[in-house]
Amino acid sequence: MFPEQSHRPTAHPGRLDHRVRAGRSSARRAVAVAAPVLAAALIALELGAGPSAQAQTPGPMSAAHTRAAESVVHSPRAPLEATVSEGQVKEVAPGGVLTYPSVTSCLTVTVRLRGGGLVGAHASLFQVPGELRSDRILPALKARVGGRPVLAIEVRGAVGAWHPSYFVKAIESYGDADPVPVPAGQDVEGLARAVADGLGRARSLVTVRDVPDGDQIIR
Repeated sequence: MFPEQSHRPTAHPGRLDHRVRAGRSSARRAVAVAAPVLAAALIALELGAGPSAQAQTPGPMSAAHTRAAESVVHSPRAPLEATVSEGQVKEVAPGGVLTYPSVTSCLTVTVRLRGGGLVGAHASLFQVPGELRSDRILPALKARVGGRPVLAIEVRGAVGAWHPSYFVKAIESYGDADPVPVPAGQDVEGLARAVADGLGRARSLVTVRDVPDGDQIIR
């Protein structure tokens, strides 16, 4: 048996070539028509001119959103426990505990936030290398508290060893020819006013108490 021959007509080469040329011409015309439309759409998307582009383009953040973003960046979640060594400022969350170790000639300043948290500073008479000296401790504490409502400010430690001016000008700031102010007894009122002024808070919020040497644990 011979294989069955196909009786379908064979396309003429000339006709086939004409069809290919016609198809290519149609494709070029389609591209030429579509190109300006596509370019216009891309430009509108790039410039945010179209309605959909405008809807998807984020506008400027509102003041409230900006403050919220800043609070996330600059106020990470505080721990429940923190040890505040000399020349340091730290914070604990509501219900947390601050520990000030070896408070001998130092003063501690604890800010009780209305929301329940604590922010504490350990002020030392002489600067510990790498830490804050006495005239930098209150500005750092003030910056950490920020604009949050304050319930109370507690100053504890060697009250008799501190002159109120040490919070404004540290002992290290005096030259050999400059006399360093020496405290005359326990200046409770002077220290309270110095702390209130340094933190920008009302004097009525501040209490000052002389405590024995040792660790201070504040809850």
